[in-house]
Formats: sequence, structure tokens, C-alpha cells
Amino acid sequence: QVQLVESGGGLVQAGGSLRLSCAASGRTFSNVGMGWFRQAPGKEREFVAAISWGGSTFYAESVKGRFTISRDNAKNTVYLQMNSLKPEDTAVYYCATKRPTSTWYNLQVTSFDYWGQGTQVTVSS
Repeated sequence: QVQLVESGGGLVQAGGSLRLSCAASGRTFSNVGMGWFRQAPGKEREFVAAISWGGSTFYAESVKGRFTISRDNAKNTVYLQMNSLKPEDTAVYYCATKRPTSTWYNLQVTSFDYWGQGTQVTVSS
């Protein structure tokens, strides 16, 4: 059973920074692609960033240049550094493990199988 636990969310002013963490257990972490998604009230869950087991990174256009995804395989943890935050970044952020057979192109919810419980990020204007 895979377990993912996110942490690091909170309230921050526009222009500020937060770093989210996602601790994984129950699977060989170093061989697994990982991703971050977010869901704002009344909206669908959307892709934010992903990282392959080898460290290749993928970002949504809306966060490129502001967010950085990274991973520490020794700690079974993936991170999302969020800088220059905007009110429109407000959402619940989820981490997820990528399905081994899904493509790295057009990453979406169905490309991932196990999900964490989410952590709230609120950016005030």
C-alpha cells in the first residue's frame, strides 16, 4: 500500500514563498515518477509539476519560472518550491505517484495512481 503525506501548506502574502513536501512510503520510491496537482474551489484538479525518477522535470505553463519540483530519493520525499506566489495559486495541493505505463506528455490526473490527502495553500492579495 502506497502512502503519500503532504505538508508545508499555509497562508502567505502575494509575492511570498512556500515549500511543500510529500513523504512517500510503501513503494520503491526511486523508480517512481512523482507529480504535484492542485484543485481550487469549484475547479477541476489540474497538473502543476512532475519529476521522473531520473530527475527530468515538467511544469504547467502557469507555474514555469516560479515553481521548482525536486526529489530526495534517500528520504523518499518530493518537494515543490513555490516562489512569487499569486492569489490564483490558492488551492489544495496534492502529490501523486505516476503510473509506470503512462506517457510523460500531456500529464493529467489519469496519468497518476496514488494520491495524498492534500495540503491547503492560500495566497492573500
